[in-house]
Amino acid sequence: MLKMFTTQLTGLFKRIEEKEEFSFEDGARLLAQGQNIYVIGFKEMKGVEFEALEGAEPLKGARTDADAATSADRVLLFTRTSADQEAIELAGKLQEKGIPFVAVSTSVQDGKLEELADVSINLQLTKGLLPDDFGNRYGYPSSMAALYVYYGLKFTIDEILAEYE
Repeated sequence: MLKMFTTQLTGLFKRIEEKEEFSFEDGARLLAQGQNIYVIGFKEMKGVEFEALEGAEPLKGARTDADAATSADRVLLFTRTSADQEAIELAGKLQEKGIPFVAVSTSVQDGKLEELADVSINLQLTKGLLPDDFGNRYGYPSSMAALYVYYGLKFTIDEILAEYE
């Protein structure tokens, strides 16, 4: 089972890389323009916040209190789906305050988050990765996919900022 999960997870990362290539670049450029980057994760995506602040290689200028953000700052939102009501509410507040932001979530039919975001990155995770004996699927690694996207953005931001130093 672990081998199958690893294969599926590798495929998911490859799908994100291929389908979101331009969004990674656009998102990193937008975030690099900010004085601070507020990293906000909803539910299991709180893990990305911790990685940005407390990980072995923290994101330079990372903060987590979005209420303190100004139009000079940028926000990076992580949530399971683009229909997450809490994330949509925060996105509306950010728009009202004129704060550009990148949203990372799985795109779903009634998701409004993508419409509000300056840049949206789709996690491409619509169902679990593994089949069970009854035709269902399980193994939904949303936080792993989010961390993959976080690192892709972080590496690109670091490259952009290194060009200006």
